[in-house]
Amino acid sequence: MELVEETPYRFRIERHGEMRVPGVVFASQRLLPPKGDGALDQVVNVATLPGIVGASYAMPDMHWGYGFPIGGVAATDVLAGGVVSPGGVGFDISCGVRLLAAELDRSDFRRAAERIMNGLSRATPRGAGRGAVWELPREGLERVLEEGAHYAVARGRGTPRDLERCEDGGVMADAEPGRVSARARDRGLGQLGSLGSGNHFLEVQAVAEIYDEGIAGVFGLRLDQLCVMIHCGSRGLGHQICTDHLRSMDESMADHGLVVPDRQLACTPVDSPAGRAYLGAMAAAANYARANRHVLGVAAGDVLEKVTGCGLDLVYDISHNLAKIEAHEVAGRRRTLCVHRKGATRALPPGHPELPPGLREAGQPVLIPGSMGTASYVLAGVPTGDAFFSTCHGAGRTLSRHQAVRTIDAHRLRRDLEHDGIVVRGSSARGLAEEAPTAYKDVDAVVAVAEGAGLCRRIARLVPLGVVKG
Repeated sequence: MELVEETPYRFRIERHGEMRVPGVVFASQRLLPPKGDGALDQVVNVATLPGIVGASYAMPDMHWGYGFPIGGVAATDVLAGGVVSPGGVGFDISCGVRLLAAELDRSDFRRAAERIMNGLSRATPRGAGRGAVWELPREGLERVLEEGAHYAVARGRGTPRDLERCEDGGVMADAEPGRVSARARDRGLGQLGSLGSGNHFLEVQAVAEIYDEGIAGVFGLRLDQLCVMIHCGSRGLGHQICTDHLRSMDESMADHGLVVPDRQLACTPVDSPAGRAYLGAMAAAANYARANRHVLGVAAGDVLEKVTGCGLDLVYDISHNLAKIEAHEVAGRRRTLCVHRKGATRALPPGHPELPPGLREAGQPVLIPGSMGTASYVLAGVPTGDAFFSTCHGAGRTLSRHQAVRTIDAHRLRRDLEHDGIVVRGSSARGLAEEAPTAYKDVDAVVAVAEGAGLCRRIARLVPLGVVKG
């Protein structure tokens, strides 16, 4: 395929073959995926989906994924036979980032670092199996699938303000728990309030740079402030929902006359029984993920309160693996679209009606974590936002987890991190090696491209002080 550089931060793949729209890749020459990665081929494959409009987009952190590239964005026209594809959301439905801030400084952490990190390590269940902050009965799980973080607040965990600072107010209203299989429920029962494994983490950070003091103040951030960032999703429940509905769609595509270039792009029309079933189950998984991050944040706040006398306030909580029904203008006409964001974050502009009053003038907060041991960013949506007001979600992998384990010495990595003043609490040597900074792109370069391409703008840069790894 021919990749044409339109601007320093935007590349284009012209329509060819079965593509219905062009491909657009936001990147620099340095951040383009290497030959053989397969991510650009996936951009082309996504461009063949029925009903797709605009372009098949890829963010600067893009890399190969299941069906869609991770960092892929695609919107389909619901009223024109547009499809929904679970591969455009991913297995960890509503995986996202939660940022909380304390009225503490970096120096306060240094004085109590071991006690804080030991407390956070004990209070944060992690790893691939069961174990949770909140052990729910089955009826409680049903309420979480329906009500998300609202149910946690109603049961005395957190405050109503937490809901105002969460995407969708902490709940997707179109959830249909009845679409969630018994197997998915069983997997979710013992995991609410847990990190999981892989690239998930709880990190203590300090605000190292402020780029816009006014907006940072609106978000509740100031220079040198202590923060806690949590990255996790819907655990085994979300994975099972994706598995169940991929199978169902693969079996029903022929009934709709659908053919895709990759079986991992299994899809059905949004307005079909299978499409509606998936979206209802996906929204239930999103509610579980919001509640999961919420109770982890409350537990972290309890640790900080116990050790320092100061708790945590929520800055924002946002997901980066979702498909949402949204209205956007395309080719001069307002259309109802199903916007897939896989490893991509919504970045609504200032004035958008879906933002709560306290944030509406600033734009939606965007949280982009780096790799373990590197910086993370707080950004905001902008009026010029392309790709249906979307931006990247992290640094993006350059090495697979298997490659990282083969090439990185976990014990040396731990020593290097601690030499840099980062207190590490990891559940396994393998988990540390998989998530080493050298396995990821340079997050500073990724954010520079996202901002240069007009997808979002920087508000603050945060650096790690301590990390609890899944």
